[in-house]
Amino acid sequence: MEQYEPDRLSPAQVAAMRRSLRNGRAALSRRSLLRAGTGGALAVGALGTLSACGIPAAKNTAGVSSEDHSAKEKEIAFSNWTEYMDVDDSGKHHPSLDAFTQRTGIKVKYTEDINDNVEFFGKIKPQLAAGQATGRDLICVTDWLAARLIRFGWVQKLDPSNLPHAFTNLSEQFRTPDWDPGRAYSYPWQGISTVIAYNKKALDGEEVKSVSDMLDNPKLKGRIGFLSEMRDSIGMTLLDMGKDPAKFSDDDYDAAIARLQKAVDQGQIRRFTGNDYTSDLTKGDLAACIAWAGDVVQLKADTPDVDFVIPDSGYMTSTDNLLIPNKARHKTNAERLIDYYYEPKPAAELAAYINYVCPVDGVKAELAKIDEDAANNPLIIPDAAMAAKSHAFRSLSQKEETAYEEKFAKLTGA
Repeated sequence: MEQYEPDRLSPAQVAAMRRSLRNGRAALSRRSLLRAGTGGALAVGALGTLSACGIPAAKNTAGVSSEDHSAKEKEIAFSNWTEYMDVDDSGKHHPSLDAFTQRTGIKVKYTEDINDNVEFFGKIKPQLAAGQATGRDLICVTDWLAARLIRFGWVQKLDPSNLPHAFTNLSEQFRTPDWDPGRAYSYPWQGISTVIAYNKKALDGEEVKSVSDMLDNPKLKGRIGFLSEMRDSIGMTLLDMGKDPAKFSDDDYDAAIARLQKAVDQGQIRRFTGNDYTSDLTKGDLAACIAWAGDVVQLKADTPDVDFVIPDSGYMTSTDNLLIPNKARHKTNAERLIDYYYEPKPAAELAAYINYVCPVDGVKAELAKIDEDAANNPLIIPDAAMAAKSHAFRSLSQKEETAYEEKFAKLTGA
């Protein structure tokens, strides 16, 4: 495992994180499109924590665990993002979690205390670096942070014998991320896809099927949007250029930056946005943009002119992931909960409520019983052809991330 050293963020990385907190995926509601993340101020403050030198380096903490008390203590402490779990009409109960407790007798202390990856990392880092318990048995973080926690040896290796449904039903497209091949330490909670969205009325007969169509059609000048999240915008551009986001070089990255810079200089790109593109797209101020599929599902339901396209070159996917921190007190119970959400019925109940990409194979029939439209929506249940077009952005070293964010910040004017 990589030795932990306090992270030192470049000005460009700090700016990128602040953009994310204001209106990027960090602020993206899990249920309501325009509801701002509640942890923004705290999360910006946590940026200083990431650069602090007051936390000692971890000392051989890889695989550290306390005694597993699962057999005697029927409980789990589960930290998740806000609005990322099914809720009943009263707003007080989570039906799928209640069903798990009824079946197993394991009570779930469910806490929505993750508003942003950076903020949450600031919360748990002191304990993990010192080899101490975080008070949590299960956490849900985005892939780049999951990769970091695995590299530092701060999460426990999962026991496959407790995960029969997860091992069998995990969708192929999510099985082998470069930061956790074979999913030894993590399982996806949900997938987050990046696609091209467009407003049919605003296009006025023009066709957009690719990033090139967005960047090269002069009739769309000033009415194209890209995301302020580097991995999404650069990833989609790399794919359009015939490059693999999982294997690209520095030269490939620079070529993608130059491609977008040309469009900026020519006025083709209106602006780089967070999830605030939703308003511009529905009003028609943007004819087409790079967008997150979770938004598009809800926009399509409310605005008939809004639709999406998956380019022939492919699309970007990231994941939010379940991991068990070192020193978790109830590891086996946590593994049982992970496995439960890989059974088709609970997975369908979750997917019907939150409308993100379900990582569970075999869920479509169960979801159709709840919401037939959702079951037939490839943004929620990708078919084989769509899944085959999915690509992930490769893991970056600290040096690469610093250099890439600086170049992207210059491009976007951040």
